[in-house]
Amino acid sequence: MAVCARLCGVGPSRGCRRRQQRRDPAETAAADSEPDTDLEEERIEAGAAELCSEWSGRSSSPSPPPRCSLLELPPELLVEIFASLPGTDLPSLAQVCTKFCRILHNDTIWRRRCREEYGVCENLRKLEITGVSCRDVYAKRINPRVKSGRFMKILPDYEHMEYRDVYTCLLHRYRHILGLWQPDIGPYGGLLNVVVDGLFIIGWMYLPPHDPHVDDPMRFKPLFRIHLMERKSATVECMYGHRGPHNGHIQIVKKDEFSTKCNQTEYHRMSGGRQEEFRTWLREEWGRTLEDIFHEHMQELILMKFIYTSQYDNCLTYRRIYLPPSHPDDLIRPGLFKGTYGSHGLEIVMLSFHGKHARVTKITGDPNIPAGQQTVEIDLMHRIQLPNVENLCNFNELSRIVLEAQEQVRQEQQRQEDRTEDGEGSGPPTEVREPGNEGAAPSKEEPVQFVLPVGVSSRNENYPRTCRMCFYGTGLIAGHGFTSPERTPGVFILFDEDRFGFIWLELKSFSLYSRVQATFRNADAPSPQAFEEMLNNIQSLTS
Repeated sequence: MAVCARLCGVGPSRGCRRRQQRRDPAETAAADSEPDTDLEEERIEAGAAELCSEWSGRSSSPSPPPRCSLLELPPELLVEIFASLPGTDLPSLAQVCTKFCRILHNDTIWRRRCREEYGVCENLRKLEITGVSCRDVYAKRINPRVKSGRFMKILPDYEHMEYRDVYTCLLHRYRHILGLWQPDIGPYGGLLNVVVDGLFIIGWMYLPPHDPHVDDPMRFKPLFRIHLMERKSATVECMYGHRGPHNGHIQIVKKDEFSTKCNQTEYHRMSGGRQEEFRTWLREEWGRTLEDIFHEHMQELILMKFIYTSQYDNCLTYRRIYLPPSHPDDLIRPGLFKGTYGSHGLEIVMLSFHGKHARVTKITGDPNIPAGQQTVEIDLMHRIQLPNVENLCNFNELSRIVLEAQEQVRQEQQRQEDRTEDGEGSGPPTEVREPGNEGAAPSKEEPVQFVLPVGVSSRNENYPRTCRMCFYGTGLIAGHGFTSPERTPGVFILFDEDRFGFIWLELKSFSLYSRVQATFRNADAPSPQAFEEMLNNIQSLTS
């Protein structure tokens, strides 16, 4: 007890919380009869007294000034100190003594923690003036006829709330769901970004731009939101559908996994029935009507996706995904890209580097190659030099060069299997060059002209006409339902820092990829091993 009293700077009669617990008279009498120190405290005091005597014997100078207790500091200085501590440490600090507990009721401390830890910049007392970061979006989502002047009526009453409530009941409670997630929607997958947005926590579903405009920015729509409708109580609302927010539920299943449930699925229905729902979904998903899509196979794929995805009614399970770690030696900066996939439209993929290889993993997928699968693998040890533009137009010439690279890779793999462990390295990257052009290898600083060979189809004809370098790679193809998957040879073309392409030799098809230009918080992998484990997990779910 003496240790606690010295820490607080007060005696047992001045409010030490350990002595203020409620006791009955018998307990009080017994406690008063007990010594105020235990054996450990007596040992510490004896050691301190011995050190003091040694010090006084060695020096004739005045004794050192008495120690200053934290409780002797002015309250405004304690507020500044406490505001710099992590919010998770403040509840324990409040239990030290009554003065600390009283100071920690200062909302300035919690406002700073909300701002520094979660980026909340709104002022609870001036929302009518400043609003929230996405108020116009929310107003239109809730009711398109709501005028901006009436927006405050659809917001919670923040006037009587405190930042301490926002931190403890909203931000800290749901901190584990912030970041990037992949929903379990069969082969289609998806990309969900859960962020602190103003005084809300919003789950934004990221969607690729309409096919085939791969360079356009990403689209997004809210699936759920969490906020405080009143003190001490966080409200979860489903944002799916077109009839405004309604009652929802979020459950954290386990580490790196949570689920959402809509409790009012009737809000997802439209007055015109399934036909109106399909036409509305088609305009949002593809930016066109069914009459604008002339290919019968594409119509079947679109209808199949609508039937499959709409049955979930926003009752989904999400699994955490990380952005790939970067390294100075990487060919380009890894990250998320949008890519063209024929009749399946645009899909979201992740480019990551793994030593001698690079991988392109699907974040969204289709019935042929589902989300989570490795759609392209690039062999960074086998660089390909394309022929000049005239010869590149000939598909047979490109096919010959790629097949030569494939044979070379096969032979090296065979030799590697037969070779005993002698510590030899793999050697420098191998280049497969066009005969007669041995000295014309492209480099990062010297882009070369590029054109698709005649007969190779592309959803987007607006591809770059120069490239920096090319590598041998393989692409994953399969039948409907991911049947008979196999890897086929192809060419990885690096155009610039934000765009690359891949020629599928067997399909005579070209995919163009463009970087997702967005900043994601809480999305970095804690370690390279955690990222590799994440890739293996999402791939195993659809294998």
